[in-house]
Amino acid sequence: MKKMREYDVIIIGAGPAGLGAAIELAKAGARPLLIDENSKPGGQLFKQIHKFFGSKEHYAGTRGYIIGENLLKEAAELGVEILLNTRVWGIYPDNSITIVTAAYSERLKARFIIIATGASENALSFPGCTMPGVITAGAAQTFVNIYHVLPGKKVVVVGSGNVGLIVAYQLMQAGAKVEAIIEAMPKISGYAVHAAKVKRAGVPVILSHTIVKAVGDSELEGVIIGKLDDQMQHIQGSEKLIEADTICIAVGLTPRIELAALGNCKLQYSPILGGMLPWHNSNLETSQESIFVAGDVAGIEEASTALDEGRLAGVTVALKLGLIDVKVFKIQDEIIKNRLNSLRQGTFGEKRRKAKHEIWEAKN
Repeated sequence: MKKMREYDVIIIGAGPAGLGAAIELAKAGARPLLIDENSKPGGQLFKQIHKFFGSKEHYAGTRGYIIGENLLKEAAELGVEILLNTRVWGIYPDNSITIVTAAYSERLKARFIIIATGASENALSFPGCTMPGVITAGAAQTFVNIYHVLPGKKVVVVGSGNVGLIVAYQLMQAGAKVEAIIEAMPKISGYAVHAAKVKRAGVPVILSHTIVKAVGDSELEGVIIGKLDDQMQHIQGSEKLIEADTICIAVGLTPRIELAALGNCKLQYSPILGGMLPWHNSNLETSQESIFVAGDVAGIEEASTALDEGRLAGVTVALKLGLIDVKVFKIQDEIIKNRLNSLRQGTFGEKRRKAKHEIWEAKN
């Protein structure tokens, strides 16, 4: 019988959080295994062509895909083992997991597991929502920024959060005409700097409106929108038609908690952080002492936050493995947490900072 392969740490998800954790662990001398279901590591970073905000440590002024390339180069130089096109189908009480590829399945074991599975895009249900031409923001970024294919020429974006605003601008850069951004709330949800860019480009942002239905025969031809009242109910008679061949839905993300649930991690609800997520302390340790989480699975925030959470989980696990001493850990812990606090400032960040503290304080 083939012996089960064992690792110091198995990291599930090779986006910014998983890469950050793997890099810190490898620097400390650990032997981490990084697993991802996609054909290329880096997660959403390679869909981000805009320049990031923040400090030098957060790669301010650097485009997302370049950040991804830098992280992959660093991981490769440190000898991080990466399994791609590989799904994790189970986590068991003995800290083993089942991986599945197109060719085989295998059981692996680790002293610690870091779950960095990210988030999935939220759907929006309306008549015609399954029609060709109705896509998510992530799909739009994949078309445009990865494959350089324009998904449509006349686009209506639903959702004025940062993702909706950024994707709208990227679609315009690729040659599409964004007919409108539709927002159910009475104010724009995303950062003013992103909103200003699309407004300067002449894109109308229509507040307190929702999609009533998509219209078309075999494919999308237009969108009927309607005004919402103070109770978020559609006001009959307020409908109007916008001609469009594409609807791009950007209405938020939900943490991908399935593996954490399989690992018997305690779950907790936080509307600010995206819904149900694994309870974790300030160092990303879950109710299962050998399982950590990092990135969007631990609460929906920015890519820079995910990267630093991964680093924090990595140095914490390195301490538990005995690879760094307490003095070194305390220095790194303080540096990373200070950076995270700096990211959790302002109107949006402060809400997430408070929500994180509520999670940390709610173990019992």
